[in-house]
Order: sequence, then C-alpha cells, then structure tokens
Amino acid sequence: MTILVTGATGTVGRVLVDRLLGAGQRVRALTRNPEEARLPDAVEVVAGNLAERTGAAAALNGVDGVYYLSGVLDPECAIQQARAFMELAADAGARRIVDLSGLAVTVRRPGSYEMLRDVEEVVEASGLEWTHIRPGEFASNKLDMWGPSIRAENTVRSAFPDALGVPIHEADIAEVAAAALLSPGHAGHAYSLSGPQQLTHREQAAAIAQGLGRPLNFEPVTYGQARAAYITAGMPWDIAEYLLGYQAEYAAEPPEVLPDVERVLGRPGRTLAQWAADHASDLSDDPLQQAKNPAGTATG
Repeated sequence: MTILVTGATGTVGRVLVDRLLGAGQRVRALTRNPEEARLPDAVEVVAGNLAERTGAAAALNGVDGVYYLSGVLDPECAIQQARAFMELAADAGARRIVDLSGLAVTVRRPGSYEMLRDVEEVVEASGLEWTHIRPGEFASNKLDMWGPSIRAENTVRSAFPDALGVPIHEADIAEVAAAALLSPGHAGHAYSLSGPQQLTHREQAAAIAQGLGRPLNFEPVTYGQARAAYITAGMPWDIAEYLLGYQAEYAAEPPEVLPDVERVLGRPGRTLAQWAADHASDLSDDPLQQAKNPAGTATG
C-alpha cells in the first residue's frame, strides 16, 4: 500500500510518516521544498503543493490512501483547493482519505466551525472512504506559548492560571490517523480527540516539570502581559490574540476529556508529562540537548 502524506513536515505529519513506515507501508510526501524536508530516506518525496494541480496529480499517482491537511486559512481558498484535490484523488484511484480537521466542528465554535465543516463536506462528497480527525488543543502549542520562558528562566507565565485544558500529544493524533488509513472499520467516522487529563494551567506547568525532570516556576500575569510576552518571543500579534482567546474561552467553558483516542487505539492517550519528556530537547537551553532532536519529533 502507498500512502500520500500532505503536510508531512508538520507537527502531526512527521510522526505519521514514521508510524506508516514502521507499519511497513510505502510513504510518499508532497512538499514545497524537498531539499529541506529532512524526511527519512525511505520516503518518496514529490515537489509541489496542494494548490498546484500538476504536482498534486503526480503525488497522487498510484496511491491507495491519503492524509489530507489543507493548511489554508482563507475559507473560499480552502474549499476550492479541497474540491480540486478530491477530484484528482478520485481520478487517480485513491481509495481512502483521512483529513485533519478540528474540534471546532464538534463544539460548533463560530469562526472556525464553518470553514472546517465545509472542507469536511467536500471530503465526504469525494466518493472516497473518509475519516475526519478532529483534535482539540495541541500540546505542541506549549512550545510557542511557554517554550521561550521555560528555556530562558524555567518559568511558565499564564493569564488564566486556573483555566482547564486537555492538550493532546501529536503522536496520538498521528496514530489515530494511521489506524484510520490502515485498518478497516473507520470509514464514515469523525473522531474528536483530546488528551487524557483535564488540567489547569498551574497543573499543566507541574506536568511539564515532571516530564522534564526539573522544577519550573509558575507566575500568574495579566492578559496584556501574556500577549506582550508572546509577541516579544516572536509570535505574530494575531496568533497571540488567537491563543489567548482560546484560553479565555477554556476558562469559562472548560473542554472535556474525550474517549475517541482510547476507542481507536485501545489505550489512553499520552499525558502532558510524557509529551514534555518527548520534547525535552525543545524545552532546554542546552545546545547539545537541542541537537539530539532538532525536528522536535515525538518519540514516545
């Protein structure tokens, strides 16, 4: 079986590539910059992107399954791209498709729900066996939110110290996607994914400290101070506002632990402490430690 992975150099895609190779599958990756992809030698890398029909058609030639990551934020462009790609996939004879959507569809969150659901509907109309993967908060967001202060000061700062979250390890998302691509019984399902623990920001900081094996300080800050810290660390202001908006929402409407990871994989999801242990090099200021895992790939 040959599986095409779009977004193969991304947070979930890299782990998915490893899991598919480990399962003995042939893996093809569509990427804009093959020379910078740093994918395993066994991966067939095809130059191109989803917006280019020629590259996408070449990548789809002879594949059995597809992992689809739109990566487009503009709703109209995302839908047009999805329609064009699904047509190419059907023409190429692909049988199964797994698309990365988001929990916003499950909870019908305004602003995100509409575009994600529209793309899902395009996937459903493709004629392929489809499965939607809808993760909530990625644990890897902590690398942008808290990574700079953890590396520099062993400190976590939060404007919502008692806001609850259920961050999910990217490896669990990838393994659910792999199961849907490789195993029967997943067609027509939409899996809503979360981490296995509902934790406040204070508790999340403690879990990360446990995983790293070193103490971390925790400092409550104001909304404005948190936004300024994100921007100073290099985050665009709109992304800073986006993340803080989610935190404010979670403080008022806490997300829940969802059962689909365990249902699909037959085990609980990885804890935030495990995620931190897997990303110890990303959260260290030691260059030698960082060099051990430069791509930030989950190993657990």
